[in-house]
Amino acid sequence: MKKITLLALGAALIAVPALAAPGGAAKGDADGNGVLTRTEAQAAATARFAKMDVNKDGKLDAADRAARQAEMQAKRFASLDANSDGSVSKAEWDQHGADRAAKRAERKEQRAAAGGAEGKRDGMRGHRGKRGGHHGMGGRMMGKADTNGDKAISEAEFQTAALARFDAADANKDGQVTAEERQAQRGAWRAKRGAAPAAPANQ
Repeated sequence: MKKITLLALGAALIAVPALAAPGGAAKGDADGNGVLTRTEAQAAATARFAKMDVNKDGKLDAADRAARQAEMQAKRFASLDANSDGSVSKAEWDQHGADRAAKRAERKEQRAAAGGAEGKRDGMRGHRGKRGGHHGMGGRMMGKADTNGDKAISEAEFQTAALARFDAADANKDGQVTAEERQAQRGAWRAKRGAAPAAPANQ
């Protein structure tokens, strides 16, 4: 359980600024000019840490993971408990299942209408099937961020990890990361993942 928690925290670190958001925009690009500065990256890391630190004790650890899971479970229950009476009836359960089936069918129709998108999504599923590699990378990042080895990440450690990723992306060391630098960084990560052996995740 503890290992899973640390890997989850490590995976969260992968999402710190200097990575691209959907559509190619920079996460944390406060002024929306397409360029992420070091100051913006630091501010975004601060905001992300505050969001992840569920119990507000100044560190990311197993307690935050448990609190986050409790929040998600409460939301799931609320979505099932349609009449908010504190219990889920068979009718509510069946309705939830029917709603999910309808949404899946709708998405399938949309992909079919898009033409070729289904195959592309299948390929993405295959990539997600190799998530052991991602978790492995998350675990390594957790180890690097947790510099004092206390199985928790302080805000200072989180900031250090975020800025290290920013500096790695800032190829020309001008204090900002452009779309081209982000694209180059993503290409390097993909190449590294492709070259990595598949076995280590089970070792």
